[in-house]
Amino acid sequence: MTDGHERYLQEVLISEERLRQRIAELGKEITTDYQGCPGLVLVCVLKGGILFLADLMRHIQVPHGIDFLAVSSYGVGARQSQGEVRIMMDLSSQISGQHVLIIEDIIDSGHTLRYVMEVLQARRPASLKLCALLNKVSRRRVNIQVDYTGFEIEDRFVFGYGLDLDERYRNLPFVGVADLSQSGDA
Repeated sequence: MTDGHERYLQEVLISEERLRQRIAELGKEITTDYQGCPGLVLVCVLKGGILFLADLMRHIQVPHGIDFLAVSSYGVGARQSQGEVRIMMDLSSQISGQHVLIIEDIIDSGHTLRYVMEVLQARRPASLKLCALLNKVSRRRVNIQVDYTGFEIEDRFVFGYGLDLDERYRNLPFVGVADLSQSGDA
């Protein structure tokens, strides 16, 4: 039985195996950088970052907590940010004095992440860094420092491994390029 993603899949951009390898490498880098650092909190930006967080945190070998933040700037069916960023769900814990690492699925223009970082920085964490699975540098409109990058990708619409195509196919174990000519009724 198939879930129907095949008709929208132009190509597999990043395989399941390559994702596993790179996430393990990121976990080691983060472990090294935060060794001996008390109060690390991984803040996952929902919904897309959830699979990345779940796999990444298994490779981070320093004590850490997790929290979640949901923001919206796209809307169902939108292929580009609509500009206005809204917090749909805020953190459940205080981050003042904590070392915070934002876990994001993809950075495009940077507008959403700049807003998120400004909101979190105002809460006075001990440090604030960013880890993104995918980074579309060519689409950047605002300056964002990405401290940990899984993969830099070209300006292509991708889905799978947490990234959706009209709120579907987040469960795919790979990152694929969408054939947008087929996605009108996804």
